[in-house]
Amino acid sequence: MVEFLQRCWLLASSLTAAGIGFILLRRWCSGGVCKSKARLDGKTVIITGANVGIGKETARALAQRGARVILACRDLDKARKASNEIRIASGNGNVVVQKLDLASLQSVRSFANKITETETHLDILINNAGVFRCPKRKTDDGFEMQLGVNHLGHFLLTNLLLDLLKKSAPSRIVTVSSLAHGYGKIHFDDINLDNSYNSGDGYNQSKLANILFTRELAKKLKGTGVTANCLHPGVIMTELGRHYIPTLAIWWKILLALIAFLIFKKPWQGAQTTIYCAVAEELDNVSGLYFSDCAAKETALQAQDDEAAKRLWELSEKMVGLDESKKQQLYIPES
Repeated sequence: MVEFLQRCWLLASSLTAAGIGFILLRRWCSGGVCKSKARLDGKTVIITGANVGIGKETARALAQRGARVILACRDLDKARKASNEIRIASGNGNVVVQKLDLASLQSVRSFANKITETETHLDILINNAGVFRCPKRKTDDGFEMQLGVNHLGHFLLTNLLLDLLKKSAPSRIVTVSSLAHGYGKIHFDDINLDNSYNSGDGYNQSKLANILFTRELAKKLKGTGVTANCLHPGVIMTELGRHYIPTLAIWWKILLALIAFLIFKKPWQGAQTTIYCAVAEELDNVSGLYFSDCAAKETALQAQDDEAAKRLWELSEKMVGLDESKKQQLYIPES
């Protein structure tokens, strides 16, 4: 009997220890939380890809703070459903949907024209939408899909909305990048990866491009009252993996499901750093930085290359056909 009780005690102790360990692991993996209580009443926010995942959670959080939130999405049916859910959850009826397909420069220009014609100000632009490790595909304009959506679409969108952002200063531009940028390389001689396509290389390149874009943009916006920062949201189980996960072997899927259960962030946790970059008072005059878990972090060395950032900017201008007059308005002479 004593031996049986000892075994029960050992089992209970082991289960308790495992449970505590699991709770601590989940808490550690959940990352930072935005503690700012800043209100956004009277502010206008645009969030790309805001109908699912961390974009939707970001939209919900900013709507709860009183902002007018514009969901810029490709799938209008999903976006309308998301906007209804956000209105109910936030108690804010000023959540609207606008069509934006980042894989089409024409769509980006149409969206930007509509915003500049109908909105009197724009206080926060959140470049959130993205595709992850998709099969080899081209955008409407012939760009590799991940580069086109994750970088070039947002590059053009941001530039077209800069006048409105400057007019609304102080204002913020927040771009969602990834820790994957550390594995990235900008293939200047084969930017669309036509010669050798690998979905991982394409994704990593696009996320590195997000940071180099932010780095150069922050320099060009110095003195305008518009800040530009980027971030890694964490490893999150969202619809972003819809292209990649089906390609895995069954045992990889099982392992990934187990890892996701143990350490992946939930969407609302993954949205915290985006929210932090959008609202935190201490970031009012902070620009050109990279954040993770609601704190500034150092990027990989290739993301600190000013020459590469400038070269990518110039190449991106040519690829999207940025108008010369718009370029002149963007460049700010150094004092």
